[in-house]
Amino acid sequence: MSNAIAHVPVQRILGAARDDFVDDLAVEEPLEIQLEHAGQRRSVSITMRTPGHDQELALGFLWTEGILRSLEDLRQVRSVSQSPCRTNLVRVALQDHVAVDLDRLERHFYTTSSCGVCGKASIQALRAQSAFPPWPEGSPPFFPASLLHSLPARLRAAQEVFATTGGLHASALFDRSGECLVLREDVGRHNALDKVIGRALLDGQLPLRDRLLLVSGRASFELVQKASMAGLPFLGAVGAPSSLAVDLAREAGMTLVGWLRDGRFNVYTGAWRLTCIGRPHVPSA
Repeated sequence: MSNAIAHVPVQRILGAARDDFVDDLAVEEPLEIQLEHAGQRRSVSITMRTPGHDQELALGFLWTEGILRSLEDLRQVRSVSQSPCRTNLVRVALQDHVAVDLDRLERHFYTTSSCGVCGKASIQALRAQSAFPPWPEGSPPFFPASLLHSLPARLRAAQEVFATTGGLHASALFDRSGECLVLREDVGRHNALDKVIGRALLDGQLPLRDRLLLVSGRASFELVQKASMAGLPFLGAVGAPSSLAVDLAREAGMTLVGWLRDGRFNVYTGAWRLTCIGRPHVPSA
C-alpha cells in the first residue's frame, strides 16, 4: 500500500537540538461513493479515508447501510480517475431489481474519518435493517476464551502500514483457530471495517457466522452496527466500548469484548459464547 504512506520533511526537536528528517505519515484523502441505479447517478457519501481497497470500502459501506443485500444486487463497481495520479471516486452500479431508499441514506455530504455515523441526517436512520436476524442466546458458534489472548499480537503483526506510520486503525477477521483471514487498515475505524466487509461480500462469505472480528481501537456503536449487519457473532476491541455499543450488541445477540490486551479482557455481552472461562476471582479477606 505505497499510496497509503506520505513522506513528509519535518524537524525533530530534542531539548536544544534540532534534527531534520523525513517522517512517514498515513495518507488521508476524500473518497466519494456514487450509486448508479435506474438510469440515475447520485453521490451518497464522501468519507475521509486512507487510499487502498477503495472498492471494498464502497461495497462494505453500502452493505452495512442496507443498500446491498447480496452479491447479485451488484452490477458493477469501478474506481474512476479524476486525474492521472488521483482516484478518489468509486461508482457502484446496482441491478434494476434493487429497491433503493436514498432518503433513508441521506447524510451531510462530508463524513469525517473518525466517525461514520455522526453525519447522519436523523437518529432514526442509525439502525439499518439487517439482512440477518439477531443471534439467539445459546446458539453456536462457541469460541475458547484462551484463543482471544493471542489475537491482539496477531493483529499488530499484520498491520504493515501502522508499523511504518503509527497512524492507522485496523479491523481483522479471524477463524476459530485464530488464523487471520483478512486485515484492512485506514485512518477511519469505520472505513477499515467496511473494507473487511466489502472483501467478504466479493468473496461470497457473508454472513460471517463463524468468524471473530477484532478492531485495534475502541468499540463504538457504528462498529457494532456494521458487525451485526455482516452477521458476525463476536466483536473484540483492544480499547473500551461505549454504552450504546453494549446496548446494540446485547440487542443483536453478539459477544462484545473490550480491553483485549495484556492477557486480559472484559466481556460486556454474550459471555455464554466463550468456553472455558474460569470462576470469578474472590479476593481473600
